[in-house]
Amino acid sequence: MPHKFTLHNLRHEIAALWALSWPMLIGQLATVGMGVADVAMTGHASADELAAVALGTSIWSIILVTVSGIMMAINSIVAHDVGGGELGKIPHAVRQSLWKAAGIGVLAMLLANLATLLFDHLQLTPYVHQQAARFVHIISFGLPPFAAYRALYGYSTSINQTKPVMVIALLGLGFNVLSNWLLIFGNWGLPAVGGIGCAISTALCMWLMLFAMLAWIRLAPAYRPTYPFTHWEGPHWPEIRNMLKLGLPIGITYFAEVSAFGSISLLVARFGAVQISAHQIALNFTSLVFMVPLSFGIALITRVGHAVGEGNPQRARFVAWVGVAMSLAFGALSALFIVLARHQIAAAYTSDLAVQALCASLLLLAALFQLSDATQVATSCAIRGYKVTRQPMQIQLLAFWGFALPLGCWLGLAPAWLPWRPAQPMAAQGFWIALVIGLTVAALLLSWALHRLSLQRAQGQPD
Repeated sequence: MPHKFTLHNLRHEIAALWALSWPMLIGQLATVGMGVADVAMTGHASADELAAVALGTSIWSIILVTVSGIMMAINSIVAHDVGGGELGKIPHAVRQSLWKAAGIGVLAMLLANLATLLFDHLQLTPYVHQQAARFVHIISFGLPPFAAYRALYGYSTSINQTKPVMVIALLGLGFNVLSNWLLIFGNWGLPAVGGIGCAISTALCMWLMLFAMLAWIRLAPAYRPTYPFTHWEGPHWPEIRNMLKLGLPIGITYFAEVSAFGSISLLVARFGAVQISAHQIALNFTSLVFMVPLSFGIALITRVGHAVGEGNPQRARFVAWVGVAMSLAFGALSALFIVLARHQIAAAYTSDLAVQALCASLLLLAALFQLSDATQVATSCAIRGYKVTRQPMQIQLLAFWGFALPLGCWLGLAPAWLPWRPAQPMAAQGFWIALVIGLTVAALLLSWALHRLSLQRAQGQPD
């Protein structure tokens, strides 16, 4: 039956989406809060320590988010099985997702360490170069447990169990802040290791969160109908291959966006510690704000997947656009807040006045892309709820690597061989102007793609 647009249905869907989203939101905020704590605490150590952590985090974040995207295949698979009433398929899918996580986690760890070779080609001081490379070498030990945790995260949220991800992330945040305080500044008699302390605490935190999730799944009654650890099961390569076909485009989609931001960190590094520190603070805060529409988006994968799995494409279309509207409304509020509080935000991260001033100007640009950023993440997640992952990947690659990064290099670096370049490199500000344009392109194209896909499915037409 068609899902009619009525006030009752609208209120019901908003309530359902919010009930699913808010624990994930707190969990996402706590997870990103670890990065906020890393940057804020090292920012009060020294500008060089902050620059080293910023560079190391640029590598870590790109690989971490890409791994997260690849592992998100389990979200759509489990959501469709729940919607179709096929709970018996879920344990096998989870076990195979964990095998996939083992391979992806080890590969990601190797890639992170190889990526530190990029620092050899940047104009860095010897100290910043050494600290940034050591940061990545140490924190990379957290990638295998993170991949496994994201597999269990996707399984849990797709059966409507979102409370564990909230509680475990808060536990991880508390551990991270305490261990940072001990290791960065050398409290309680421990050696003061600066930004390296962030890497140690984050890697340990990833293992802590994985073991906590395993314990929760083992003990909570809600997981018993789909409990995945009843017996040993080796890797089933056809199943893993299918998961990779679904998950790799999501990982590439995530990579397209986060690598654009991360590449900017590397490119801005040549302009000195003030530029890279201001960029990293602005990026760190906007990443924190981004967790709200991202949580709506992850909930949309579940809600749309349930509707598609139960054979109700009309309801899936309705659910998708309600979620996009909620995300867009938050984008408007976050833009207003950033404009009004940008100076206070910068001061909370660092006491360096030059970094504060530049960061405040970057946050003003960040406010401009809040609407488009909220729209693009909600629409792309809604599309994934239909088990369609290639089109968002293509759009994100075009928006960020076809528009944002080339334009950012033109404005930010102003290379001599390019025509019509700015008289002087605009540095971080030039790159952030380009990001506004790239996110707008992504939002428009993804909105059109969701409209077309959801309408075709609702009308019973082939894609």
